[in-house]
Amino acid sequence: MKNYFALEPKRGDKSLLLHVCCGPCAIMPITRLLDEGFAVTAWFMNPNVQPLAEYLRRREAAGECAARLGVDILYADETWDIAAWLRAVAGRDEAPARCAYCCESRVEAAFAKAASLGFSWVSTSLLYSRYQPHEIIAAAGRRLAAPSGPGFVYRDFRTDWQAGIDRSKGWGLYRQPYCGCVYSEADRYRKKLERCKKEAAKH
Repeated sequence: MKNYFALEPKRGDKSLLLHVCCGPCAIMPITRLLDEGFAVTAWFMNPNVQPLAEYLRRREAAGECAARLGVDILYADETWDIAAWLRAVAGRDEAPARCAYCCESRVEAAFAKAASLGFSWVSTSLLYSRYQPHEIIAAAGRRLAAPSGPGFVYRDFRTDWQAGIDRSKGWGLYRQPYCGCVYSEADRYRKKLERCKKEAAKH
């Protein structure tokens, strides 16, 4: 997939709202977009991150990342509602349907927020992760870009994967051990539970 600006000829300024999923994943997208001349504002909007203590840790890391890179950050804390999120994914609580909904809904929210604040462009740090449904995220951005609203800046930020890891570790940013939702947390630690069950069965 080529890098491109969706509907670039229609836009005169480079104000960009970057949806940020977490601090470590935001480092290289912010860096590259700033290098390209965009006026980046980060937007932390992740109602999928559970439990609340985990959300707060990632929120803090995203803020530290933004501060280090010299960009403003906005927080959509009002969107965090675990009961509402679980209802939204009911019936599609298995991957990949759950993951597709999770990413698409955040891209959609970013476009709505950008339009309400008058930004000309939207992008997302979800495009950095090797573990996210990249093509689905990119397709959502292309679909939502319109002449009457914000355009979509696509970049395959995965090419900077190791650079982002190295910098986040150097900065001491919190690096989360699972994607975000309670389902992904269970998947992350399921093998540990199975080992515990096997050990218990020996006694």
